[in-house]
Amino acid sequence: MIPATETAAPADAPTRILDAAEAIVRRAGVASLTLEAAAREAGVSKGGLLYHFASKEALLAGLLNRMAHFVAEDFTQGLACQPPGPGQVARAMLAWGLELSQEAMNERCDRAAAVFLAAFHQDPALLDPMRAVIAHMREAVAADGLAPGAGMAIMAAMDGLFMARIFGLYTLTDPERQAMRTALGHLLEPLA
Repeated sequence: MIPATETAAPADAPTRILDAAEAIVRRAGVASLTLEAAAREAGVSKGGLLYHFASKEALLAGLLNRMAHFVAEDFTQGLACQPPGPGQVARAMLAWGLELSQEAMNERCDRAAAVFLAAFHQDPALLDPMRAVIAHMREAVAADGLAPGAGMAIMAAMDGLFMARIFGLYTLTDPERQAMRTALGHLLEPLA
């Protein structure tokens, strides 16, 4: 938190542009994202935007790279919060998927949905940075010391919840979240 006597440094132009593009997609959909609209919302000239992002595809690639970096960083921080040993990765995934507040998870899902769907609509290859992060996570799950398939079952369950939130398909009630946490917790037994 910034003390009242200090002010936050203004975001640099690329960050403002990415924030503006994300806000446009979240608010009005990918069809409304134009370079002109992003420049206007970011408070930069179109030439200033083009200096950092030469095309709409480059702008979307920037959004995906930023989201991939955020997810990778979040994964690393989640791992650090869990005790080391077998099941550390799976426990981190369970905490991420079932223990965050609904408000925090909804914010994450709204941001991810906007970015993922905008990129997929433009060019599915733009999702490659996120695919790389997910591949790293899958490698970590495979080396987590759990029975074969246990970690992947937990990862797939958390991915399913994430997709349900992104598309507004359903939200678990607190008792459902607890029951799911208990059921998946049984998969955390290390290999003998």
